[in-house]
Amino acid sequence: MFLLKLILTPLLLGGVTLAGRKFGPTVSGWLVGLPLTSGPVTFFLALEQGRAFAAHAAQGTLMGVISLSAFCVVYCWLTLRAGWTLCWLGSWGAYLAVTILFTHIIFPLPLDLLLAVCVLAASLYILPQSSKKASEALPATISAKGDMALRMLIATLFVLTLTGVASALGPRLSGLLSPLPIFSSIVAIFTHKFEGAAAARLVLRGILAGSFAFIAFYFAITTLIVPWGIVAAFGCALLGALLAQGCSLWLLSRRRVAKACG
Repeated sequence: MFLLKLILTPLLLGGVTLAGRKFGPTVSGWLVGLPLTSGPVTFFLALEQGRAFAAHAAQGTLMGVISLSAFCVVYCWLTLRAGWTLCWLGSWGAYLAVTILFTHIIFPLPLDLLLAVCVLAASLYILPQSSKKASEALPATISAKGDMALRMLIATLFVLTLTGVASALGPRLSGLLSPLPIFSSIVAIFTHKFEGAAAARLVLRGILAGSFAFIAFYFAITTLIVPWGIVAAFGCALLGALLAQGCSLWLLSRRRVAKACG
């Protein structure tokens, strides 16, 4: 089990990092929106703590989308006036504040789903708009040495730590902490530092757009893992996430075409 944790997460993040470098900041953010760290966490929780524990944790993770939305929105707006350090601190403060709130408030699953979708859609709507001139002024992508290794190391340590203390935290808090924006922060900060604030906003917009797949994934896990088992539940969740990602990619491409025509 320990060896599987050491192998699975780095492979996922390494592949996404390479794809993001090849296709640009929007696609990078879109890929980060997939449950790349929280997915393995839930998988290992199911194996180690049982399916019922994983189902309750997955419902908490579903609400974690709202915390992640707060992180992205606050970071984006702060980029208009602050450097990456203040953006990082402010956005993590927003994430933790919302997470703490949901440790005390529990809704039924249908309301969780409705809230997550509505907040995510609203977050995309209220993001600051980058001007066409600013988008054209983005510098070329610069890859920091050790960037990919750092992402893989931090994400792997996170998976090991959270699954190790899950029994003490309980399913609700374990689920809420699963989408902790570690990888999102690394991608946003490196992009902000080396490519500029406008590129960082594109990454974060992509993360939000990709998070609809996150919602589909965790709704499937919450409802299916107990009656259907781990393999069937994760298979259906992955299929739902890929379908949602395909829809969001299509919408993003239409938006770019509309902007170009406008």
